[in-house]
Amino acid sequence: MNRNKNTEKLTDSELIALAKKKSRHFGLLYDRYFEQIFRFVFKRLGGKEHISGDLTQQTFIKAMANLHKYEDRGFPFSSWLYRIAQNEVSMYFRSQKKVFTVEINENELSSITSEAQIGNYMSTDEQEQLIAMMNDLEQEHLDIIELRFFQEMSFKEIAEIYSISEANAKMRTYRILEKIAKKWKEKQ
Repeated sequence: MNRNKNTEKLTDSELIALAKKKSRHFGLLYDRYFEQIFRFVFKRLGGKEHISGDLTQQTFIKAMANLHKYEDRGFPFSSWLYRIAQNEVSMYFRSQKKVFTVEINENELSSITSEAQIGNYMSTDEQEQLIAMMNDLEQEHLDIIELRFFQEMSFKEIAEIYSISEANAKMRTYRILEKIAKKWKEKQ
């Protein structure tokens, strides 16, 4: 497909409208969001590149097949893609009966500890304990923590992915953080 400067400047809404009329235009949305969705899936799968590529492709195949059902509800188009990708990853884990863990870096961990009011400074050993505790969370709770703190999504975007209200997304996030803080205090 010949991509030119004019199509690169189109908004998501304009691209979606074009793709709904002619599916060949979906490639523009694919190009715009592939890397972002791939990184999300790749991180969820703990760095399994081949499977991540397959699930990302499956995400876009489903998105293209169901684009006619997509309605702009004031959320970014990427939220809809994240929801499809999340479902693909969940189906993969169910089929593999594998447990999911999140890989956490120090900056992300400090954001979580700050929000959970656990403290600002942690030794390496304490960080490892906290990460192990977080890896014991339920799948959905891990998903929400990852979306909020690692993907840096807004509560509005998380709400769209889970088809819940923004207030509910915020409430779930803070309940998970409270649960983490409570477990942390019990261990101390």
